[in-house]
Amino acid sequence: MQMWIILCAAFTACGTDSLIGVGPDPTTSAARAAQTDAIATWNVIALKTTAAGPFSPPREARAMAIVSAAVFDAVNSITQRYPAYAVRAVAARTASVEAAVCGAAYTVLVALYPAASAKLDSARDSVLAHMPGGRPRDEGLATGESVAAALLAIRARDHATDQMTYAPGTGMGVWMPTPPGFLNALEPRWGKVTPFFMDSGSQFRPAPPPALGSSTYVRDYVEIQRIGVAGSTERQPQQTEAARFWVATAAQLWNQVVRQVTVARRLDPADAAHAYLLLNLAGADATIAAWDAKFAYNQWRPVTAIRNLGDDGSSATNPDTVWTPLIATPPFPDYPAGHTAYGGAAEQVLTDILGETGTLLISSPSLGGLTHTYRSVREIADEVTNARVWGGVHWRTSSTIGRELGRVVGRHALARAPSRVN
Repeated sequence: MQMWIILCAAFTACGTDSLIGVGPDPTTSAARAAQTDAIATWNVIALKTTAAGPFSPPREARAMAIVSAAVFDAVNSITQRYPAYAVRAVAARTASVEAAVCGAAYTVLVALYPAASAKLDSARDSVLAHMPGGRPRDEGLATGESVAAALLAIRARDHATDQMTYAPGTGMGVWMPTPPGFLNALEPRWGKVTPFFMDSGSQFRPAPPPALGSSTYVRDYVEIQRIGVAGSTERQPQQTEAARFWVATAAQLWNQVVRQVTVARRLDPADAAHAYLLLNLAGADATIAAWDAKFAYNQWRPVTAIRNLGDDGSSATNPDTVWTPLIATPPFPDYPAGHTAYGGAAEQVLTDILGETGTLLISSPSLGGLTHTYRSVREIADEVTNARVWGGVHWRTSSTIGRELGRVVGRHALARAPSRVN
């Protein structure tokens, strides 16, 4: 069951007979398992590709959404178990689902990450080499490629490449570049990108963040000043570990849950593709919604607020000009937290489609592959909500509102996503 993980760690050998094997009858349980494993294989390849690209959680979320949509539509062009998300290709029912998955994922990834084309070429060739040649493979590959090309053409008009001049604000409560790098704001217009299920990035925009000097603001300030500082004596070792664990991007961590469950349960490939579709499209939409609110409200980060000597309206907040968070503050406004927005969407859709999942394992690349064990999807979302506070990078309210925003987006995705027809 874990063979695809081992193979994909090398990136160039993503296929064996047990992993990608194509049987003569696509309705057998062994064949369905191989098809589901093929989806998991390309999910790993996609995440390795996005991780090697420039750091941008919104762009990674978008890329994973396009890959997942292409794979879903390619699989269902053949199986016809679900209506299309966006594209229905004409495909024979005998076409290879594994080859369609390969063609769809490869075509999207090489278009979005051309610098990775040599590794992607190698992965594709290795996968195809472990499939019997002939018409089913060729038709499946062509189906995946055509679906992916159509989806890329649709998303080419989604405003992800639009440019925006953004000038940080000044004054109390307003975001400005943060130490240590004082980097420019990342993706300031991402809230204007066309969503996958939502009507617009502002559709579910939350109410404004707590006002300076308010009881909620003071509560958040006092908490994070104590527990989020680099040398905190109140933060427990497991809390420090959790903060560092969730430095890795949301897409990298949450996709492990879908892989784990779909492979372990040997889901029908159409159902497995549907699970990836929901997670990654809801996650991408939650990210767009979070970025919309971030740059609508431009709330300052804790490190800026705590180091500030101005009057924030409360005598209970005591500035500290050398205060430093446990983890480096990402370069964009605070409210709401993007990580927890993605997490809330993931929590909503995964709980709905997977139910009680039992033991779940997630390994964090930001902690050298350290693995955390969870009893439920909710427990994972609880940890990331706390982790952003323990790391000193998000106010408590930003973390909780981000999670609530994600849940709303997740419910909307569940209502709008294709439903199984057979």
